[in-house]
Order: sequence, then C-alpha cells, then structure tokens
Amino acid sequence: MSNAEQAVPQTTGPTLSVSEQKGNIARLTAAQALAGANAVVVYATGSIVGHTLAPSPALATLPISIFVVGMAACILPAGVVAQRHGRRAAFMAGTVAGVLAGLFGALAVWLASFWVFCLATFCGGAYAAVVLSFRFAAADGVSPAMRPRALSFVMGGGVAAGIVGPQLVTYTMYVWPAYMFAATFLAQAAAAAISALVLLGVRLPKPTAAEIAGGRPLSLIARQPLFITAVICGAVSYMLMNFLMTVAPLAMRLCGHSQESSNLGLQWHVIAMYAPSFFTGRLISRFGAGRIVAVGLALIGLSAAVGLLGIDVAHFWGTLVLLGVGWNFGFIGASALVLECHRPEEKARVQSLNDFIVFGTMAVGSFASGGILAMYDWDTVLWVSFVPLILAVAVMALNALRKKPLPH
Repeated sequence: MSNAEQAVPQTTGPTLSVSEQKGNIARLTAAQALAGANAVVVYATGSIVGHTLAPSPALATLPISIFVVGMAACILPAGVVAQRHGRRAAFMAGTVAGVLAGLFGALAVWLASFWVFCLATFCGGAYAAVVLSFRFAAADGVSPAMRPRALSFVMGGGVAAGIVGPQLVTYTMYVWPAYMFAATFLAQAAAAAISALVLLGVRLPKPTAAEIAGGRPLSLIARQPLFITAVICGAVSYMLMNFLMTVAPLAMRLCGHSQESSNLGLQWHVIAMYAPSFFTGRLISRFGAGRIVAVGLALIGLSAAVGLLGIDVAHFWGTLVLLGVGWNFGFIGASALVLECHRPEEKARVQSLNDFIVFGTMAVGSFASGGILAMYDWDTVLWVSFVPLILAVAVMALNALRKKPLPH
C-alpha cells in the first residue's frame, strides 16, 4: 500500500481527560446551538429581504449565495489560524464575524441597502465557516473509536438552533414595524456574542510542532480514493440541502403560503438536520460511514420526489424534513470518512481543504437555485437536484468496486 492510500493514522495524537472531553463536547454543543441561529436567520430571511431590496428579482437569493461564498472564502484562513494558534483563536475570530453579521443586517434593513445586506451575509458566512470546525474540534483529544460519536453529538446542538432560530425570526420580525427583520438581526448578533463566552471555556490540545509543520503534502493526501469519495459525497449532500433550502421559503411565498408557514417548515427542516445526530455516530460505528452516506443520499432523492408531488404546505414540509435527515446522514457520514484520511498533525489542513471544496461547490448550487426558480419554477429546481445526486452515487459505487476483491 502506498503512502497516499494509508487511510488509518499512524498515531492518535494527545488524549484529553474524560472530564475535559465531556466539558468540550458540552460547550461545543451549546455553541453549535447558538451559532446555528445565525444560519437559520440568514436562510429564513435572506431570499425575502433580498427580494425586497434587490435591484432585480433574479438577485433575490444572491445574499444567501454570498453567505455560502463567505463560508468558502474563510474556511482556509480559519484553518491556518487554527493550525498556528489553536482552534480557540479561530473560534473567537468567527464569533466577531457573527456579531458583525447581525449588526450589518440590521443596518441594511434600516438603510434599505441591498449591498450592505450582502456584506452582512458574507460576515455570516465567515462565522459559519468557523462553526463548521466545531464538529472536528469535538474529535480532538478523543480516542479514535469515540470520534464519530463526539462529532455527531456536537452536530446535535443544531436541534436547539432549529427551534430557537425560526422562533427568533417569528417573534422579532415585527418588533420594529417600519423595518421588518431589523430586530431579528440584532438578536442574532447577541446570540453570537453569547456563543463567544461559551467557547472561552473550551480546552483543546495545543498545536504541536508537527501540526504546525503540517505533515504530508496536501496533493498526496487528496489523491486518496477514500478522500475523493468523502469530499464528493459531503459536497453533494450539502450542496443539495442548500440548493433546495435556499429557494424553498421564496417558493412557498410565490405559491401563496404565509411567512409563518415558511418559518415553521424551516424550523422542522433544521430539527431534522440535527436531531439524528444523537444516534448517527452510533450508526456509523455499527454499520460503517459509507452505508450511512448511501442512506443519506437516498433520502435526499426521496425529498425531491415528495416535492414534485405538489405545492401544498405539506409537500414543502415533507421535502424539507426528508432533506434535513438526508443531509445529516450524508454529511456526517462523509465527515467521519475524512477523519480516516489524515494523520493527527495533518488534521487542520485536511479538514479545511475538505470544507473548502464542499462549500465552494455549495456556492455554485446556491447561485444556481435562485436563477432557476426565477427563470422556471420550483419543479425545475427539484428535477435539477437529481443530477449531482446521481454523480455521488456513481462515485460511491466505483469506490466500493475498487475495494471489492477480484474473483480468482
């Protein structure tokens, strides 16, 4: 076996005490819940505020696309900060961006400025880029056998975000009647500030000299078939989730449904995204990450099929719930595969590369969805989603055939 194909790390890295592990997981889970409200607020309001402020209807979802661009643009810099100064330094930088996102969002509504709103969502994306690393941070200092569970448990913090985020929008959007959603963005800024206080208590191993050096070249690691499979499946799972969720609130409004129905549908979507996390890690440990990813992709396909059955509220909600569960299995399963592709000293760079590719791809889907909805309709958006899904299934099948022993 060549060095490029060595998926299992040679060493496990420093291990934290049990109390430190539990404390980190608890704080990261709480921070995930608070930070998740940032993304929920952007997705619940982004296309609607964008539709109100944009100079053209085709640009209505541009703020959400810029949110994704902010994620992709800031993932690698956040990884460099984490590699050189530790993850907590990256966490603090991220929460500053989260506070700015809320403040700029409120300012944009007050000034009726589309481009200031785009700046706000870019900052929100920068915050989300750092939040992505929470799941990997949970696996730092934890034994290899427990890493999938630690990773998925922290992702479970998004359940609270799924409840808090939409309710935050519902109860604050009319607080300042002349400027709808302005108070929502101020509340989101406050949530980001609180998450910074929670993250100050996280205790993670300090970067070693080997981690700062970085280990093997990324080009060598990225050629591993397992890494390629993990990245493609993670990218497709996240891209399709974002592709459909970005335009669903606007599609519901165009179909005559209320904002409250849209908020509730988004709430159940986010709960469906994160609630399975409390047992996804156990399923991965029992059945393997690859099988869980396959189930996730199948559920995403089923969600699009449900959406094609009609445009009632129940059809939108069914699509969003199935999409959420499918994303959970697909993305967490793919993230668990990434953990098998690097050595401890390579984690920051490899994890950042994975997320950069995932969210760079996701940005393309986000830009495309708004234009497709504006030019065609919701059904076309759903049909287009099957194209990347088929690609991911094909890559998984090829990887499975590669690992299967040849008959004598």
